[in-house]
Amino acid sequence: MGDLAMAGAAFEDIACAFPNARIDLDTLPPWDSLYREDPRFKHIHCFNLRRGGPAQSWHWLKAIAKVGYDLVIDLQTTDRSRMQLALLGLLFKPIRYRAGNKQAWPYNLRATIRRHRTGPRHALEIASDTLAAAGISASTPYPHLHIPDRVRTSAGNLLERHGLEGQRFAALLPGCQAAGYLKRWGQHNYIEFARLLLKREVDRVVVLGGPDEMDECSAIADKVGGSAVNLCGETALLELPVICERACLTVANDTGTAHLASAANGPMVVVCGPTDPRRVLPAGANVRPAQVSLPCINCYRKHCAHHSCMRLLAPSAVMTLAESLVPALKLAGHSGPVESA
Repeated sequence: MGDLAMAGAAFEDIACAFPNARIDLDTLPPWDSLYREDPRFKHIHCFNLRRGGPAQSWHWLKAIAKVGYDLVIDLQTTDRSRMQLALLGLLFKPIRYRAGNKQAWPYNLRATIRRHRTGPRHALEIASDTLAAAGISASTPYPHLHIPDRVRTSAGNLLERHGLEGQRFAALLPGCQAAGYLKRWGQHNYIEFARLLLKREVDRVVVLGGPDEMDECSAIADKVGGSAVNLCGETALLELPVICERACLTVANDTGTAHLASAANGPMVVVCGPTDPRRVLPAGANVRPAQVSLPCINCYRKHCAHHSCMRLLAPSAVMTLAESLVPALKLAGHSGPVESA
């Protein structure tokens, strides 16, 4: 989900470059729902190539060959996508122009490797190089998602039902998929951070998440008390950026929903530990990483005995970052609700 949400920036650049062209999207379920009503796309191909086996692969090949595309832009350039494009060229008429982020077959429009660039590359930079290979200027700095009016209305109604209209609130995204539990900052840190927020010019905190994060979100909301609103499991995917758009601040772990929230283009602090913010940080000028300096940082491990990268990141340090983004987060003294930012 995070990759597809961030790709919204590249999709905007492609749509601007080819305003009169038919543009289709090829992705995996279930995240196709992010773009089902997006006017930039005429059609969405959605085949489960990860689990569907040869049958799904064959259906994909026939569907793509039937349209007769002039250009394919492979933003991920995985072994799977390379194989599918190679098979397309062998079994059917190949797509004339094929852009990818690797200088390898079957791409004939290949991203230039920046020799002067050292260290990890951000996903947006990689996408930018891929677009450049196809002659497309990449200028969109954060994900652009088309959010239907009915979704905006639904998100507004949800906030109103929970008494958040006219309130200044911050959004917390404390979870991540269960398999990546090392990327979680932890309940105790989010609880303490929420309490720090409520001592400032913040009326409420809103806790957001999905099915894998229900327990985490409930525990945080219960401990924070009446000033916390737990919306975990109550929001559709595209409602999340609408809610974050109305928040004065969003704080999140490195998770797919953080990339979705970055479409709001609002102030956001993202807690990073085992993953490198130079690669994974959500796109946008208002996004900051929170990370401690340790020899084992950015280890990308799935299991860890000490979890120091999260254990040693103090809520006060994250608050300092938040204050640099939102100067209005000053210490107490407000007298009642204020307009949400």
